[in-house]
Parts: sequence; structure tokens; C-alpha cells
Amino acid sequence: MALLFPVGTAVRRAEIPALCADLADRLRGRPGGIVICDVGGTEPPGVATVEALARLRLTARRHGWRLHLRDAGPEVWQLLDLLGLTRAMTPEERPATGPPGDRPA
Repeated sequence: MALLFPVGTAVRRAEIPALCADLADRLRGRPGGIVICDVGGTEPPGVATVEALARLRLTARRHGWRLHLRDAGPEVWQLLDLLGLTRAMTPEERPATGPPGDRPA
């Protein structure tokens, strides 16, 4: 089972608790599956975007779900890598170059 969860165009730190509550409400009482977190429209991605993704991942895991990223551009992956969260996130489909941590040296 998969659930599409769009993050939105601009993520602000103050909005993160509401995003997590919205996801928790959608997952509560449902069997586990994959949350496909669509970050394609997030402009410009920043630290608040990465914080939101990390907290959404935790929220999904608490409800027995996994979180995959859809349309995460290179900027998102660079921020995840910079903050040490690349391995914690899974792309929906691995891009041709892959997340920064998966590129050959």
C-alpha cells in the first residue's frame, strides 16, 4: 500500500508540527506501507525542508510505514548529505546519478 504525501512549495519550521500531525492522521489505523513524500514543488529547499523530511520519516516509522522521496532534486540530496541524513532517506526511484552518498568515488 502506498500513500502520496505532498510537502508543499515552501516549508517553514513553524509548519513542521502541522505536517507531521497531518501525516499521522492519514496513517493512524491503517496497515503499514510506503509514504511517497513528494518534494518536487519545494522551492527553495532549505534546512527546514530537510528537518521536515526527517520528522515526517519518524512519524511514518512510528505508524509502521516507510517514507520514500519523490522528485527530490539535487539540492535536497546535497542538504541531506551535508546534514548526514542521506542514508536515512530513500528515493522513490533512484535517480540516474543517485543520492550523493550512492555515487561512486
